[in-house]
Amino acid sequence: MKLDLQDIPRVKGISKESFLKDYFRPQLPVVFEDLSADWPATQKWNFEYFREKAGDIVVPLYDGKPAKGHQKSHGPAMKIKMRDYIDILKKGPTDLRMFFFNLLQNVPELVEDFRYPDLGVKFFKKLPVLFVGGEGGKVVMHYDMDLANNFHFNFAGEKRVILYPPEETKYLYKVPYSIVSMEIIDMDKPDFDKYPALAMAKGYEVTLKHGEALYIPSQWWHFIKYESPCLSLTLRSLPTSPKRILEVLNNLLVVRNYDNLMRRLKGQEWIDHKNRMAIKNTHKNAGID
Repeated sequence: MKLDLQDIPRVKGISKESFLKDYFRPQLPVVFEDLSADWPATQKWNFEYFREKAGDIVVPLYDGKPAKGHQKSHGPAMKIKMRDYIDILKKGPTDLRMFFFNLLQNVPELVEDFRYPDLGVKFFKKLPVLFVGGEGGKVVMHYDMDLANNFHFNFAGEKRVILYPPEETKYLYKVPYSIVSMEIIDMDKPDFDKYPALAMAKGYEVTLKHGEALYIPSQWWHFIKYESPCLSLTLRSLPTSPKRILEVLNNLLVVRNYDNLMRRLKGQEWIDHKNRMAIKNTHKNAGID
């Protein structure tokens, strides 16, 4: 038994009209093979370049350990200088990742190395964010709380990405009061005996290489495995429909704060309860006894 995944379509030289018609409006993923071909970042962005430009900046690092007890769900594991983190990446496998690092705030000169592509969508230009991870690092299956449309550009290394559309949520062991699947589930090697509904979900996959970009539509689930140390940039287009904006506000102001409150009050008891409910709800929705 294995996950039901198909390859994500690939395009070169796509026009904004074709992108809007074939991918953005129908909310379907696509890999751009040459969208950043003429960007300075495609030639210059590697770990030594970042050591030179941003080596002294202190960055928060996150690991793959689920939050326990009374911990908040999104806290960093440590904070160190960028150059020290690059040294860790070069030594070998590590699950330490840089997550949602705002380039505009921290290293504004690097913003000159890329451009916002002309794809007919409005980008949120205050938030170009960097993602860095070491070999073997994994990002739990989740969707973004702000429901952004993401354009994810990879400039170093290779990463495997698995995507699922929102309609497959019922099979993905979504944890109540969160935007993640159960953190104990390894989508790289799922245990179908414990989590049989995963085999019923229909998704997509790609190995993203240097110079390639992936469009991840709003509210699509994504799991990432770093096959080698990677350095990537995400440009974001935020939702504009009133319904989606209300969903975002609910996620940010109600769901997240309620979950963190319950973690403080109930600790591990609350986390265990949510995981039991994730299994119960998923198996009920999937018709599994």
